Amino acid sequence: MYSAAKLEAWHPNTGEAIADSPEARERFTAPAYRTDDGAIRRDPSALTEVQMEALRENLHVLEATQEKPPNFGCFGVHEWAMVYRGHDIRHAEIAPLRLPQKEVDAFVESRPVACSHFDAFRFFAPEAKPLNRIDLEWKTRHEMEQPGCIHANMDLYRWAYASMPWIGSDLLWDSFELATELRVLDMQATPYDLSSLGFEPVRVETPEGRSEYQSRQRALAARAEALRSRLIATLESVLSPSVPSETPALQ
Repeated sequence: MYSAAKLEAWHPNTGEAIADSPEARERFTAPAYRTDDGAIRRDPSALTEVQMEALRENLHVLEATQEKPPNFGCFGVHEWAMVYRGHDIRHAEIAPLRLPQKEVDAFVESRPVACSHFDAFRFFAPEAKPLNRIDLEWKTRHEMEQPGCIHANMDLYRWAYASMPWIGSDLLWDSFELATELRVLDMQATPYDLSSLGFEPVRVETPEGRSEYQSRQRALAARAEALRSRLIATLESVLSPSVPSETPALQ
């Protein structure tokens, strides 16, 4: 995981330079940064082949996800499928189920379960996995991602921090802030009772709750689409750098 200290450590955007000073040289060091003509800039030529391959993989996942049509019909059933028939109620100590187990099970059985995110699907109860209409496997997990999925959109933060310091802190923080909003919706739509933590449920077991969930999911997906485009463009510029421009140095 990306630590809070790393999240708070500021890095400039691509194309930006930092005015040379002893303090800046101590903070922005080789191999990621180089000092030229009174300015400190990131140095993509310092990337190893292993690092380049990791960035290429991040870019591939982002591009493959962006190209897919979005699906807004899952309604957050993945969290219900995880506790189907009482399996692994992970948050029971801080948040009990807000519905009887029979009602949770009945809701899962009543829905077309359509989870496209492997890292959510792998926590499904064993009896719930056959109910999923999408065939998910570890080796093809990235190919199944789609831009309507709130987990795929939360993962923008994952791809952002895995691409640091090359993409800069603005993109990292925008990804983090969006991920927190997506996580709130994700947990509000669960069968857990989070009222003690200040979160009212989005009752996806009702038509009104599903309408609310889908409306918020669409709005967050639109923000994710724009953010994913920025991440793609930035990674492309890192992997295929042009001649450095005369960008004024940040003081």
